[in-house]
Amino acid sequence: MVLWTRKPSRAGSQVVDVSDPDRASSSNSTHPSIGKNGTSDEKDVGISSGRHDSRRRSSGRRMSEVEANQTLQALEKQHKWDPNLPSDLHEEMLDAAENFDEKNQVGLVETFVDDSPYPEVRAAVRNYDEPDLPANTLRAWCIGMLLATIGSAVNMLFSMRAPAIVISSLVAQLISYPIGCAWAMVMPNHIFNTFGFEWSFNRGPFNMKEHTLITIMANATFGGGVAYSTDTLLALNAFYDRPLGWGFDILLTLSTQCIGYGLAGLLRKFLVWPGAMIWPADLVNTSLFYALHDHRKSDPSKTAGWSIGRYKYFLCVFVGAFVWYWFPGYIAQFLSVFAFVTWIRPNNVVVNQLFGGWSGLSLLPITFDWTQITGYVYSPLIPPFHAIANTMIGCVFFFWFVTIGIHYNGQWYSEYLPISNSNSYDNTGAPYNVSKILSSDFTLDEAAYAKYSPLFLSTTFALTYGLSFATITALIVHTSLFHGADIWSRLRNEYEDDDVHARMMREYKDAPNWWYGILFVIFLAIALVTVLVYPTNLAWWAFFVALFISFIFAIPIGMVWGLTNIRLGLNVITEFIVGYIQPGRPIAMMLFKTYGYITMQQALSFVQDLKMGQYMKVPPRVMFSAQVTATIWSCFVQVAVLHWGLGSIKDICTSDQSNHFTCPNGRVFFQASVIWGLIGPQRIFSPGSIYSKLLWFFLLGASLPVIIYAGARMFPKSNIRYLSAPIIFGGTGDLPPATPLNYLSWGIVGTIFNKFIRNRHRGWWSQYNYITSAGLDVGLAISTIVIFFALSLTQTKGPEWWGNTVIKGTMDNLDTAVQKTVAKGEIFGPKIW
Repeated sequence: MVLWTRKPSRAGSQVVDVSDPDRASSSNSTHPSIGKNGTSDEKDVGISSGRHDSRRRSSGRRMSEVEANQTLQALEKQHKWDPNLPSDLHEEMLDAAENFDEKNQVGLVETFVDDSPYPEVRAAVRNYDEPDLPANTLRAWCIGMLLATIGSAVNMLFSMRAPAIVISSLVAQLISYPIGCAWAMVMPNHIFNTFGFEWSFNRGPFNMKEHTLITIMANATFGGGVAYSTDTLLALNAFYDRPLGWGFDILLTLSTQCIGYGLAGLLRKFLVWPGAMIWPADLVNTSLFYALHDHRKSDPSKTAGWSIGRYKYFLCVFVGAFVWYWFPGYIAQFLSVFAFVTWIRPNNVVVNQLFGGWSGLSLLPITFDWTQITGYVYSPLIPPFHAIANTMIGCVFFFWFVTIGIHYNGQWYSEYLPISNSNSYDNTGAPYNVSKILSSDFTLDEAAYAKYSPLFLSTTFALTYGLSFATITALIVHTSLFHGADIWSRLRNEYEDDDVHARMMREYKDAPNWWYGILFVIFLAIALVTVLVYPTNLAWWAFFVALFISFIFAIPIGMVWGLTNIRLGLNVITEFIVGYIQPGRPIAMMLFKTYGYITMQQALSFVQDLKMGQYMKVPPRVMFSAQVTATIWSCFVQVAVLHWGLGSIKDICTSDQSNHFTCPNGRVFFQASVIWGLIGPQRIFSPGSIYSKLLWFFLLGASLPVIIYAGARMFPKSNIRYLSAPIIFGGTGDLPPATPLNYLSWGIVGTIFNKFIRNRHRGWWSQYNYITSAGLDVGLAISTIVIFFALSLTQTKGPEWWGNTVIKGTMDNLDTAVQKTVAKGEIFGPKIW
C-alpha cells in the first residue's frame, strides 16, 4: 500500500507497521479527535467504521521512522493551504515533522491512512467497502433510466412555464428507494444464462451501490435542471423565429451536454482522487443513502443525548419541511420575505430600497422560507464555514457598503433606476426595448440605436459585472499562488494520493483515459458539424476559443467547487469575450456562451458524480457507462418534449399565454443575445462608455489574492489563510436576480450549523447535519411539486387575508422603488452615445 505522496529515501532502522489494525487501534496516534495530550477535543460520530475495514486492503507495507518523517513532510506540503484540514491537525503535522517526534509522526500518518482527516467526510462516508454488493444490475438500470426519462421530460416541459418547477436529483434519490425495495419484493430472483452471460431481474435486497448508480443517472440528466442548450433553442425557435430543424437541435444538445465529459477524464487526478477535494454536496447524498438503508438508532453518548436513528430523524425533518412550506408558500406568504419595515412604509423609496427583500438590500435579512435561503446557493448546511464567511464578506462589503455608496451618490444615473434587479433599461427608465434596435435580418440598426438609447443597469446588476471580471483574474492568480505547485506535481505524476477512499477504488478497474478521449473526439466532431454546417455565424476559431476558456478554468473553478461547494460560472466572461471577437452576431453569441460555459459545467458535474461514486465504492467503469448513457438518452427526451410543447401548446412563449407557458428562460437568453451580441460590451464597458470604470475590477481581482497570499505567508497560523479572493468576488454571482436576503439568510443559517453547532456539539453535527439538510431540501421539493400541480396549474389563488396581501402593495414587491422619474418626452443620461 502506498502511503506517501512523494517517494522518500529508504533509511532508518526501527520500523512500524502502520497497516496492522491492532497496531493502529492500540497506538496513541494523533487524530483530529485527539489532542496533543491524548484528550478528546472533538466527538466525531459519523459512520467511518465497520467490519470491512479499509486497512484489510493493504499489502502490509512497513514504514521506517525516516520514511514516516518524510511522508509527513510531503503531506504537510500537499495540504499546506488546505482550508478544510482541521487547524490543530495542520499544526501538529508541522510540529511533528520539525521535531522528529516519532510517535506523533506515525500517528499522524495513520490519520491519513486509516480514514479521511476531514470531519465532514468521516461524518458522511464509511471508510470500508462492501465489494460483494452489486451495482451494475438490471434493476438499477431500469429504475435509473425510468427516472431519468420522467425527470428530464417534466423539467423540460415546466421550464417553459413561469414560475418554473425543477425536480432535483434528491427527489429521485428518495423516490427510487421504495421503488427499489418493491422491485426486490416482487420480481423473481431466478438467474438466467444468455449466451454465457448470467443475469437476473432480482439480485437480492436493494442495496446502496445500486441506489448510488440510480442517483448518479438522475444527477447527470436532470440534477441541474434542463440542458443549457434548450434556452438557445427556445430563443431561436420562438423569439428569433429561425428554427434550424430537429437535426440541429439534437446535435447542439448532444454536443453541449457531452463534450465536457471528455474533459472530465483529465480532471480526475486533480479533482476526484485527492482527498482534499471533498465535494461537500456529495456528503448530503451519501448521508441520505446510509440513512435510508441503515435504520439503527444513534448512540446518545455521542450525539448530545439524541438516540433517534438517522432514518427516523430524516422522516421527521422531511415531514416537517413538507408541512411548513405550505405557510410561506401559500397560506401566509409574508413569512417568505419578512421585510416588516417596508410594510410600515410601503411607499417610501429609500426604506424599500434599503430594507426590501424582493428588490432591495435587506438590511434586516429575515425569512422563514427555506426556498429563500436555498434558492440560489443551495443548502447552507453543506459548505464549510470558511466558504460561508468569504461569501458573507463579499455580500456585505459590495452589496451593502459599496452599493449604497454608488447608488446614493448618483453614479451611473442610479437615481433614475432601481437599486437591485436583473433588468435592463433605456434613458426614460422603461425596460429596454430590443426590438427598436433590431433590423429585419437580426443585426444592429446603428441609426436606430443612436436615436433610441444606451443601455442602463440597476446598481447591483452593474456591480455584479465588475465582480465577475474580478472573479476571473482572482481565480487565475489565487490558483497559481495557492495550488500551482500541487497542480504541477500532479501533472508530473509526483503524487500518489493518500486518500483512503481513492485507495479502495483501486480494487476496481478504472475507466481508461482513452475512453474519455474517444468520447471527446466524437462530440467535438458533432459540435463542429453543428457550428459549421448550420447557419450559426460562429467562426470555427471562435468555437475553439470557447472550448479553450472552459479548459483553462475547469481546474480553478473545480477546486473552488470541490473544496467549498461554491459554484463560480463563466457566463459573464464568455458574453464579454464573444462581444469583442465576433460583434454583431447574436446567434453566434448564444452558441459561444453555451459552449464556453456549459462544457466546463458539465465536466465538473461529471467529476462531482465520480466523487460520489468513489465515496460509495461504485466501480468506475459502471459509473462512466451510466452517466454517458443516461445523458445521451435525456438529450433526445428533452428535445422531443421541447418540440412537442412548441407545436402543441397554444400561444406558447407569448407573454399572455393562458397557462403561463411564457418561456422565461428562453426570453432572457434572447434578450441577452441581443444586448451582448448586438450592442456589445464595447458600447457598455469600453473607455468612454457609462460603465467603463468596471474594467478596473480586472486589476482588483488580480491584486487581492497576492495580498492574501503575502499575509498568509507572514502569519501562517492566522485566519488569513482562510480568505479566498475568488469567493469574496464571485460567491454572490447570482445577485441579481438573487437579493442580499438570499445570501445573508443563507450565511446566518450556515454559520449556526457549521460554526457554532459543529464546534460545540460535534457529535450531534456529525450524525445529523447532512441528514437535516437532505430532509429540508426533499421536504421543500415535494411540497413545491404538490402545490404547483394541485394549485398553481389550476390557478387556485391563496387565501385573501392580511398575511398574503400586506406584501403586495410595497414598492419593494412591485419593483418600483426609484428615486427620480423623467417627464414624458424627456430623458436622462448622456446626450450622445
